[in-house]
Amino acid sequence: MTDTKGERIAKRLARVGVASRREAERLIADGRVSVNGNVLTSPAFNVGPDDVIQLDGEAIPAIPAIRVWRLHKPEGVVVTHRDEKNRKTVFDLLPANIGHVMTVGRLDLASEGLLLLTNDGDLARWLELPATGWARRYRVRVFGTPTKAMMAKLAKGMTVEGVTYGPIEAKIDSQQGANAWLTVTLREGKNREIRRVMEALGLKVNRLLRTAYGPFQLGSLPRGGFEEVPAKTLREQLGAQWHDRIDAYRRRAS
Repeated sequence: MTDTKGERIAKRLARVGVASRREAERLIADGRVSVNGNVLTSPAFNVGPDDVIQLDGEAIPAIPAIRVWRLHKPEGVVVTHRDEKNRKTVFDLLPANIGHVMTVGRLDLASEGLLLLTNDGDLARWLELPATGWARRYRVRVFGTPTKAMMAKLAKGMTVEGVTYGPIEAKIDSQQGANAWLTVTLREGKNREIRRVMEALGLKVNRLLRTAYGPFQLGSLPRGGFEEVPAKTLREQLGAQWHDRIDAYRRRAS
């Protein structure tokens, strides 16, 4: 029925914004999904680019062009679709007609700065992988007096409360009274990593601003600002492995 080298049907349904992968599996179990006129009975099924996929008898949307946006996340905004405490989320800052998008990584409630969003789950996961090698750069204000010896500890990697953190490049920019500014670069980005390693050194982070994620820069984007990355820039920065999804799908959608 289809190319065994394609992608799983649940993944395709998720990519075009019909349902999450888990929800897609339930739709298939209920007999609501067909491929080339045949109702599926299992999510263990691959589809190719030319297969006709229907949900409840209606064709699902075409695979969209890969799109990426930059958002200047303000402090106090949560990076989640729904918040049980009813706090403002980053998705409240987006245009109503943006469609299905997901964040690339996270920034905690008290952090601010560059947050990337995309409409493609594969790209989001790839951008988050340490193996991709993209550096995340931050401006960090700490309460305390950092030293070169502390920066050397960060460069070697640290273990804090049983969690091992890889090497972190940190540079002391200035000391202003009881506070100091640092430029910090890391490539892994575990949960609250910067705050935890700084606290282990006796420094308390009181402001954390992400200024770059790989080649994408915060630049002059204002707080709360939202801007799409041009397709030309995506081609230049993401590499040849993504060109088909950027170009072919964009032509199909036009």
